Parts: sequence; C-alpha cells; structure tokens
Amino acid sequence: MPKVRAERQRQMREGTGMQITQTMQGDVLALTLRETRLDATGALSFKEQMRSAVANHDGRVVLDMHEVQFMDSSGLGALVAGMKMLGEGRRLELARCDAIVLKVLALTRMDRVFVMHDGLPWESDDQDAA
Repeated sequence: MPKVRAERQRQMREGTGMQITQTMQGDVLALTLRETRLDATGALSFKEQMRSAVANHDGRVVLDMHEVQFMDSSGLGALVAGMKMLGEGRRLELARCDAIVLKVLALTRMDRVFVMHDGLPWESDDQDAA
C-alpha cells in the first residue's frame, strides 16, 4: 500500500497519470477516462488533456466515465472546467457513470448541468437517458 501512495503523490506533484483516450463517433468526440479515480491527484492532468482534446472540435463531446469509481470535489471541479472549455452554449455529456459518481453529481445537482447518458449515445437512439 505505501508503494501505491508514493506513486499517487508523485503523480500529484508532476500532474501526470491521468489517461484519456479519444475517438470520433460520427461528429461526436468520444473521450474515455481510463482511471478509477477523478480526484485532486489527477485534476490538473485531466484539465490539460481535455483542453488538448477539445481545442479543435466544435461538436458534441461525450466523456465515458465507466471506469471511474471515485470522484471528489476536485474531480467535480475538473469536469466543470472541462465543460467551460467547450464554450458558450455547449454542455459536456457524461456517459456510463458509476453509482458513486452519480451520487456525487446528484448531491451537488450537477447532474442537471451535464447531459447524462446511461449508455453510449451512439449505441442507442436515446440521446438524454438521465
């Protein structure tokens, strides 16, 4: 366990460790967060990668969160910052959130700010599942 803690502290200092993959699904930029935690450790890296990913895209952006099992207030702030990067009138879409992440979003009423999807929107006709 101390080895894991030391690695997380190194990542926090260096702002590294957050993995986001991206693909295009038609005109939708599909981002997948490849981490189990979205917290203070990875918030800066998340924001930097989001900025890079959305810089030249003016369409819909869907963030697949199916691997994220924990999110703290810093992670929530990073999501809000990511949505603000999209610009006026655009909302970040979150897909396949874990029950704990959904609870954080509901308790803070941020589930009303983001477009929420139970599944991946390009795999169904349902565009706004939650």
